Amino acid sequence: MIIDCHGHYTTAPKALQDYRDAQIAALSDPSRARTKGTVSISDDDIRQSLEQAQLKLQRERGTDVTIFSPRASAMAHHIGDATTSLHWSEQCNDLIHRVCTLYPDNFVGVCQLPQSPGVPPSTCIAELERSVTELGFIGCNLNPDPSGGHWTAPPLTDRSWYPLYEKMVELEVPAMVHVSSSCNANFHTTGAHYINADTTAFMQFLTADLFKDFPTLRFIIPHGGGAVPYHWGRYRGLAQDLKRPPLPELIRDNVFFDTCVYHLPGIELLLKIVPADNILFGSEMVGAVRGIDPETGQYFDDTKRYLDQVSSVSDEDRRKIFEGNARRVYPRISKALRAGGAR
Repeated sequence: MIIDCHGHYTTAPKALQDYRDAQIAALSDPSRARTKGTVSISDDDIRQSLEQAQLKLQRERGTDVTIFSPRASAMAHHIGDATTSLHWSEQCNDLIHRVCTLYPDNFVGVCQLPQSPGVPPSTCIAELERSVTELGFIGCNLNPDPSGGHWTAPPLTDRSWYPLYEKMVELEVPAMVHVSSSCNANFHTTGAHYINADTTAFMQFLTADLFKDFPTLRFIIPHGGGAVPYHWGRYRGLAQDLKRPPLPELIRDNVFFDTCVYHLPGIELLLKIVPADNILFGSEMVGAVRGIDPETGQYFDDTKRYLDQVSSVSDEDRRKIFEGNARRVYPRISKALRAGGAR
């Protein structure tokens, strides 16, 4: 089985964006009641949005299951307040649940958290617990910068995050560290802000003792780890200078990277630098880069194609990257797949 750990519902029916537009418009009128409202989307709307997109690409590219979450750039935690974020997150998570119910063999859910700038992360616990215990989700997306590019939140190793981490450990769910859209003109959302966040999160983990306090806490750093594999020597040196553990020891049980790297040399570097036990297959389809690479004639985000071309990876490590590591990092996935009829 090939498990794609990184998929977003980027093709959601237009009614979801219509709901969001109306929600944002209502923020300018403080006299209007703050109600959650409804999103009118039929099962056929969902099928139509997936059949010619994610499902079609799964079949064409030979992948089996996608760990699926709401569109990351649309989380936009900097918009409105905690109530805005809660209503928006609930709607998005409920829609993901419907996708997973309609296609239980193809999708397993991961939730969006109702984060908001300046609001304690503990306020997300209820939605995380609902998503896991009621909707059957197996993880969450955690935004280290709810301010949208201004980085007003404390580091991920700060104790203000601890109540949320305690619940993650209790529920046995990991978090993918994933920022949302950037409202800072200096940082393009997918080309800079995402990669900045991946790199920043890794450095935060390197400089603190978070995993001594939470030895079973697990994070996936997406997009191949940002700049980390390319600058592995820098981080090894910094860890040494700061009297921190060696990098393989630091990440062994707690920090993982996906393969959302959109060219073969990048994938080869990732596989050469990061231990195979810490790499999960991911494609981000349909995601940040949707076009065809003129140098190869193939889609940039067909990351399985790159992995298939790397002959230096053993069969055992290939099985880990495509399936085994996902089952280890997401302990709830095997039960979810059995419930859906998959292996």
